[in-house]
Amino acid sequence: MRKLTLALFFAVYICSVAVHSRIRQKRTWIIDSFNIEEENPGPFPYLLGTIELDRKYLVNFRLHGSGVDKEPKEVLKINQRNGQIWVHKKVDYETFQLLQLTFEATNVSSDKVDTRLGVEVKILDINDHAPVFSPPHYQATMNESSAQGQVVETMNATDGDDSQTPNGTFSFNIISVTPKTDNVEFFLEPTGASITEIFFRGCLDYEKAKKYTIVLEAKDHGDKVQLSSTSTVTMNIIDKNNHLPEITGQTGPGRVKERESGVEVLRVQVADKDSPGSQAWKAKYTIHGDKEKYFQIETDPKTNEGVITVLKAMDYEEQTSRNVSLSVANEVPYFSCEITGRPAKRLWDVKTFNEGPGKSLPGFPKLYPVTIAVEDVNDPPEFVPPVRKVGIMENTKLGTHLCTLEAKDPDKTFASKFHFTKGEDVDNWITVDPETGEVFTAKVLDRESPLLKNSSYSVILYVVDNGEPPMTGTGTLIIQVGDLNDNLPILEVNTLGMCLLDKATMTNITAVDLDLPPYSSPFTYELLGDVKGKWNIDPTRGTTVHLVKEKTVYSGVHELQIKVSDNQGLSLTQNLSVTVCDCTSTPNCHLRRSSGAQVGSTAVSIMIFTFLLLLAIILMAFLISCKHEKKMIMTDDEPGWHLLESNIETLGTDCKVPAKITQVESIQTLKAKPNLISTHDGISKQEVIQQNHQQDYYDSTFQKEQLLKRSLQRNSTRRSYRSCHSSMDQVKRNYSIYSVDEFQLRQNLLTQIDQNLFQLQAPGEELGDYEPHCYAYEGESMIDPQLDAISLPENDFNPNVLTNLEWQFNKLASICRPDLKS
Repeated sequence: MRKLTLALFFAVYICSVAVHSRIRQKRTWIIDSFNIEEENPGPFPYLLGTIELDRKYLVNFRLHGSGVDKEPKEVLKINQRNGQIWVHKKVDYETFQLLQLTFEATNVSSDKVDTRLGVEVKILDINDHAPVFSPPHYQATMNESSAQGQVVETMNATDGDDSQTPNGTFSFNIISVTPKTDNVEFFLEPTGASITEIFFRGCLDYEKAKKYTIVLEAKDHGDKVQLSSTSTVTMNIIDKNNHLPEITGQTGPGRVKERESGVEVLRVQVADKDSPGSQAWKAKYTIHGDKEKYFQIETDPKTNEGVITVLKAMDYEEQTSRNVSLSVANEVPYFSCEITGRPAKRLWDVKTFNEGPGKSLPGFPKLYPVTIAVEDVNDPPEFVPPVRKVGIMENTKLGTHLCTLEAKDPDKTFASKFHFTKGEDVDNWITVDPETGEVFTAKVLDRESPLLKNSSYSVILYVVDNGEPPMTGTGTLIIQVGDLNDNLPILEVNTLGMCLLDKATMTNITAVDLDLPPYSSPFTYELLGDVKGKWNIDPTRGTTVHLVKEKTVYSGVHELQIKVSDNQGLSLTQNLSVTVCDCTSTPNCHLRRSSGAQVGSTAVSIMIFTFLLLLAIILMAFLISCKHEKKMIMTDDEPGWHLLESNIETLGTDCKVPAKITQVESIQTLKAKPNLISTHDGISKQEVIQQNHQQDYYDSTFQKEQLLKRSLQRNSTRRSYRSCHSSMDQVKRNYSIYSVDEFQLRQNLLTQIDQNLFQLQAPGEELGDYEPHCYAYEGESMIDPQLDAISLPENDFNPNVLTNLEWQFNKLASICRPDLKS
């Protein structure tokens, strides 16, 4: 038949060539009558078919394309002489379904292509692939409480054969389920040609099976042979709470001593069939009938027991035992599932219960009664009241009675005698009588002590009974200290800076007083000294006031005296240093003042050199001015009662007398020796006597000095002083000006001394240049009440004594007798 077909084709071809003899054309014919069955076992090579051509001349046959020189290569070969096609190896249908080739016939003599035909070889599929699951194994997890009809797992499989043939189609089925139980059954529901889902019906029970192993098969529908494969699904079941816990007993003493807490008194045991360690097995206990919260119950994680602990101490005198009830549940809600029928349909008939909010099992939870006994022990005595407050004014004398402590012993069967003792008393303020409980002050109390909080001082007290063992009660004594006006107002700062302007300027000054109102603020401020038209305070009353500088005040450092009085009139005069500067160049006058004191080393050297040079010039001038010699006047042999003659008639010397007074006797010395001050010094005796009346002032001043020291000490935490020495110096400075009268007296003394020394060296008013005063004429006897009597010894006077004066008289001698200057 194949040869006849080829003959017909060639006949048609020859006819067409004859018709078109003038135009030679080459045609290509497609022949697809060749089939190869995949995976043909051979033997190889075997004949596939023969291509024949009627030619009067010899031709050669050639074959090109898939299966020859293209993939899959070397599957087919053709005999060049007779056109036979041979198969040399297997062909896989899943790789190549069709081989397309080109057949050529060439003239042997001319080697030209005479005929070209297309050849197709079809690969026939066979059932050589079984369905394959992907993945080959499955793991699934289900809760024990899962309802029936839920999907356990979705399965997927593929087949490499032609899906349009029975070899490539397949179906699923369950081969086995391990273990086999009567409470559950698995079934399949396909969802596609290659996908199926596994379901279960019934009730899962962890106690019957913790996991199921399901074997599935996928089998194709091949005609000659049917291929299949299997897959395993492992379904693990998570245990849930389908068994109720039940309290089975208790262990432990069931007793507790009164006032004892944090101790274990009882353990209760529970039985639960759920998996140990799971949430379905773990117990959760609840105490009923314990409104006062005396107890707490916790779960032992290892044994699942309920441990009862005393949370709050109990009193035997109030109750000898305590009755409570216990209940137990699990950490996860309870559920139940019961099979009532197994009809021949998709799901069975079941009855379920799931615990939830507002939904609980009837008769659950069950209550378990427990009794805890209380044992009597020696109770500690108690203070009545436990916290006692007493009031006392500060500065009250030592040994003042504060209060009498009281205590009681609540114990009825033990000793009731007790004594008092002091616990924590940080500053030892009190003493306590151990027998009577009387409390006395041990020192003078100070409300401004840093140990006080809100003017209160706390002391911890103990009362101890004589029981076995002795018990101690604790109480608190709060001493509320009343305030007195025992602190002076102090300026927060005593140095200020102000700008030099052409108008009045102001700055704030503030004082502090550790006393409470009404013994502290508002304060009254008063400027002392010559401040009119220069400085004033506005307002004069308040805690913080304005210090006003008038435009007439020049730049520099100004020392002001401010008297600050508290609300009760207790005052303190203090120094306030105000630096006035041009703020356009230096915004901060304090910085300018401090920076001005910072002089470089070069400037210091220049200043030292200038000082030495000036000193040398002054010394030379002094030596030149003192060059005139004055001869000593020798004494005549006059009676010893005559005064020594001197050259007082000559002009006085130009030697300068230093104006610096090296030592001035204190006011106390002047008052002790009033006769040392004469009218020649410019101060009358009456003025000196008046100073004696200041003694009362000095007594009060001493008290104020002590008050001031205390104020400074109490303000040490609020105000920074440069050092303790500078603080006391400040006290002395403030104190030295506290008495205006004393200050004025000292100034008068210094002024008079300076004036007298100045007269000694004033031009034209040297020694001897004043008009002599006549006290009495020669031969007359006159007594001047202003002069003291002079008594001269009757011994001889040696003039050389003037040449051997001590160093204290050298200055006076150099003025009166320049010739004696050495």
